[in-house]
Amino acid sequence: MSYLGSLPGLLWKPVVQAALLEDLGQGGDITTQALATPGQQIRAVFCARRSGVVAGLEGARLAFALLGENVRFRAFKQDGDLLSIGDVLAEVEGDAQIVLAGERTALNILSHLSGIATQTRDMVTAVAGTKAAICCTRKTLPGLRALQKYAVKAGGGSNHRYRLDDAILIKDNHLALCDGQIDVALKRARHYAGHLVKIELEVDTLEQLATALECGGADAYLLDNMDTEVLRTAVSMINGSAIAEASGGITQETVRAVAETGVDIISAGWLTHSVKALDIGLDYA
Repeated sequence: MSYLGSLPGLLWKPVVQAALLEDLGQGGDITTQALATPGQQIRAVFCARRSGVVAGLEGARLAFALLGENVRFRAFKQDGDLLSIGDVLAEVEGDAQIVLAGERTALNILSHLSGIATQTRDMVTAVAGTKAAICCTRKTLPGLRALQKYAVKAGGGSNHRYRLDDAILIKDNHLALCDGQIDVALKRARHYAGHLVKIELEVDTLEQLATALECGGADAYLLDNMDTEVLRTAVSMINGSAIAEASGGITQETVRAVAETGVDIISAGWLTHSVKALDIGLDYA
């Protein structure tokens, strides 16, 4: 099933443009300039070499469109579509100097974002039948946050905060500002927050959670690095009064057990900061 959301071109363009400038340098693609005849036309197809989920087709298209107008890009898949080995995602046709100059940028973006979407889909599939949603974090590569979070959604996942001003998230270093006093931290946060700003508190122990619940609590609790037995107890203590989020070292192998504790959200930073790219090639037709 295709992901029906989209990102404005304004968010795609600066990332693709920066990638092209980084790759082209001052002289452009001197290899193709040396070997191609003037106006030589070529056609190539993007082909999946591994099964997965596609994301980033707009970025691939822009990698050529920003280099010249006389390039035709045709997509046969949509972001969010499942891919099998050998599937053709899209084709590009036009001046060889444009197609080859944009090739690596197009593949880098498409492979990276498809890798994120694929791993997210695997995690989502692993927790099917539970109420847990798979969520990314702010652990994104500099300059790529909007695109990476888009890819998570293309894979069926959810997004945590985009920026620091989206919500108040009180972690251990923030608690240190309040001498470790959870009640003081929550009181200050509630005083500062507007009526639309949510407050989440990270807790490492059930004792911290109990203290937070006793003093009015937060809108969500980030249950950090807890084993499944402790998570079940924490979910029982929260008892639906707030969102229960599990985080910390959760993998493809452990995510199902975590989901079965009853948490609402499972967040994993590795979905964006160190995911493996999906192998996609550009083959000349």
